[in-house]
Amino acid sequence: MAKVIVGATPFQGHVSPVLTVAADLVGRGHEVVVYTGSRFAERALAIGARFQALPPEADLDDRRLDTLFPARATLPPGPAQLSFDFENFFLGHLPAQLRGLRALLAEFPADVVLGELGFWSIPALSLAMAPEERPTLVTLGSVPLLIQSEDTPAFGLGILPTSGEEARARNRAMNAEARQIFAALQTIGEATLASLGVTLPDYLFDAPFRRTDHYLQLTVPGFEYPRSDLPAHLRFVGTLPPSRSDEYEEPAWWAELSSGRPVVVVTQGTVANSDLNDLVIPTVRALADLDVLVVAATAREDGPALVRQALRDVPDNVRVASFVPFDRLLPHADALVTNGGYGGVQTALYHGVPLVVAGASEDKPEVAARVEWTGTGVNLRTSTPGITELRAAVRTVLNDPGYRSQAEVLAKEIGQYDPFDAIADIIDGAAFLKQG
Repeated sequence: MAKVIVGATPFQGHVSPVLTVAADLVGRGHEVVVYTGSRFAERALAIGARFQALPPEADLDDRRLDTLFPARATLPPGPAQLSFDFENFFLGHLPAQLRGLRALLAEFPADVVLGELGFWSIPALSLAMAPEERPTLVTLGSVPLLIQSEDTPAFGLGILPTSGEEARARNRAMNAEARQIFAALQTIGEATLASLGVTLPDYLFDAPFRRTDHYLQLTVPGFEYPRSDLPAHLRFVGTLPPSRSDEYEEPAWWAELSSGRPVVVVTQGTVANSDLNDLVIPTVRALADLDVLVVAATAREDGPALVRQALRDVPDNVRVASFVPFDRLLPHADALVTNGGYGGVQTALYHGVPLVVAGASEDKPEVAARVEWTGTGVNLRTSTPGITELRAAVRTVLNDPGYRSQAEVLAKEIGQYDPFDAIADIIDGAAFLKQG
């Protein structure tokens, strides 16, 4: 059996997929240490893994980012906010994160270090050590591919790709412009790696894709733009299945999900849900007089109270919940209204559920663009859509069977992949080489 360190930036959206993978590895008998923020210790121990907290300097709590970094809230989504995040969260904490990882490796000589895209210790180790002197490095891709390509527009703008030489020329120009926009951040990245005794030879955002042994994208090829220039070690392994929720106690309204009315689920995910007025509450208002059952999954303990406070009178066709497991809920859904979190969208497509997507921050414009490109939903191109827009988009998705049909095509493709087996094969092979 292998010794595996599973690392993640201490943010909910980064930790959840690697914990899912870690649980599977533990179930296969591997010895696993989870290395991330201290607030995830209980979850790591619950799956049977050991836990090691990041050093205090790198042990952030993403629920308090606006309090800890008030300047961030003043920045618009896009390059300014992305630069801030990379400088302060990913690159800024890399020295401490890498120091802690090296100390952990000295005590627990892992065969494999597995992390997510934002776990920058992986490219740092790859650049600092020869393959035979370090563990095998595996990176999980839980956001759309942002590695530059002449086949796709620059990442972050949500622009759909087109084909032909004219499009490739446009893409090359956009990619060059993006490098210029992030030139200052590139300098910070090079200086950070240099402080660790490492030279960064790549464009900053390409490094996590190129400086690893295995880059495993957690989706299927049908959800990504075709590219002719991907690295050979990058491959698609399929969507992680939703976590099982056997102990969930169904609420009194659960039987209504099978009443025959279309079911529309709305969520802002588990991270960008600090203000439910962005999407949840406008969606409830937009659908109040339609013949649908609306489930507002707020993903926060006080969510139902906040919705009732904002609406005063909750419409008769709305059921408000704090936490509802999507493995139980989405099989009943006819549409999901979401702010475009990658994991939530993949879960919807896993169940063949079409989408209405409204997101503008982080990677969400790119997720929404891929939903549009695949024909699996409507892209509203904003994070704060109006009631009229939402109503029209939901009606479109419900009334046009093409969206459900395309979502089911992707669900069928997803069903042909087993990401757990793909990851386990790499772990087993690495352990055999290291221990043999």
